[in-house]
Parts: sequence; C-alpha cells; structure tokens
Amino acid sequence: MEAVIQVAIVEDETEYARTLEDYLTRYGEEIGERFAVTRFPDGEDIVANYRTAYDIILMDIEMASMDGMTAAERIREIDREVVIMFITNMAQYAIQGYKVDALDYVLKPISYFAFTQRLGRAISRMRRREETYVTITAKNSTSRVPVSSILWIESSGHRLAYHTKEGVFESTTSSMKEVEERLRDEGFFRCNKGYLVNLAHVRGVEDGCAKVGGDLVMVSRAKQRELLDALANYLGAVAK
Repeated sequence: MEAVIQVAIVEDETEYARTLEDYLTRYGEEIGERFAVTRFPDGEDIVANYRTAYDIILMDIEMASMDGMTAAERIREIDREVVIMFITNMAQYAIQGYKVDALDYVLKPISYFAFTQRLGRAISRMRRREETYVTITAKNSTSRVPVSSILWIESSGHRLAYHTKEGVFESTTSSMKEVEERLRDEGFFRCNKGYLVNLAHVRGVEDGCAKVGGDLVMVSRAKQRELLDALANYLGAVAK
C-alpha cells in the first residue's frame, strides 16, 4: 500500500469524470489500492491555490477556461513530482506532453484496459519517486524492503517479523522500540506491546483487533481509543 493514493481528475465533461472515477474504484479493488479522488471541472480550478497534495493528475486537454497543457505547465512550476497523465481525444496535442514531463495519455473514448495499463505505470513512477526503504537484517541475510509494503510488525523474543505484501522477513538485530522510533513518521502505530501496524493498511478496528491486510492484529484495551484517534488523524492527513 501503498497508502491512499491522491488522484485529481481535471475534466469538464461529467460523464468522462464519472467514468474515470468508476475505473479507479474498480482498479483499486483489483490491485488492493485505495484512491482518494478530487474532481476539478477546469484547468483553472486546479491551478488556483494548487497544493502539492496529489500523487497523480488525470488531465483533460480541451477545457473551456484553461486547457490542460497550460494547467500542467503552471503546476510544474511548483510541483515537479506529481505524475500527470492526459485524458483526451486530441492525440496531436497529447504527444507534446513531454514538455511538462507527462507520463502518458489515454484517448477518448476511454477503455478500461488502456486506462489501467497506463495507470499502473503511473503508480510505478509515483512509487519510485516517493518510496522509502528499511533494511532488515538477520543472522544470514539482509533485505531492503519498501516501507509502504509493510503491513505490520510482530515482536517475539529477540526477533522481529515484518509481515509485508511480499512475505514475512525476520530481523534479529533490532528491537521493537528502535523500529517504532524509526517508523514513527511513516504512519505506524504501536497497538500492543508486541505489534506495530502500518495505518495505511488498517481496514478497520473491531472486537479488540485491527484488520490489517488479511490479518487480525490484537489491540490492547489501553490502546484501542488511541488507535482510532491515530487512524482518524492519519486518514485526515492524507486526504488534505
């Protein structure tokens, strides 16, 4: 998880905007990602008071007040990291996207297959730009793991088990306290003496357990209220 992916849809045709939002929802369910979508009806609407809060921008080119290429140029003046992808029926203009470091373009009418192919590339680029890693060391191995792929961490004796999307990695050289400090600013929460959860992957809290990926992680009674508050703060922060 990748954490919640912030997507801006800049599209003046309501039907296409809805289609893109539906595709994002469907694709998110297929690949296990969550998208938070903000819609803008014109280029000038996203440019006005632009915040560097988006991971991906899906940008129409032909719009009434400010066209997508101009809006992308304005955005690039203050945000070099956001991934921009044009959604258009004007391929002759879309191919000029290199001028604003656009990743790609999708032609209207939009097919789900073509859209997801390019969106997958957009997510990969976003990950490469933003990813941070931790090094997990055991007696006979060392692994470099993306922080976003960590679901939860379990302490057992002198060992730590990192439960990730790619499997379980064991560490014998770090304490839970050290790891908790290392990941404090990455959206992790200590919900029990022996468990540290990645809030980006918490799907709910119920009956004293946090649903993390496909697992239930026990939450101590003393930490239950604190976890709900931390989760609310985290979701509020990524949605801003």
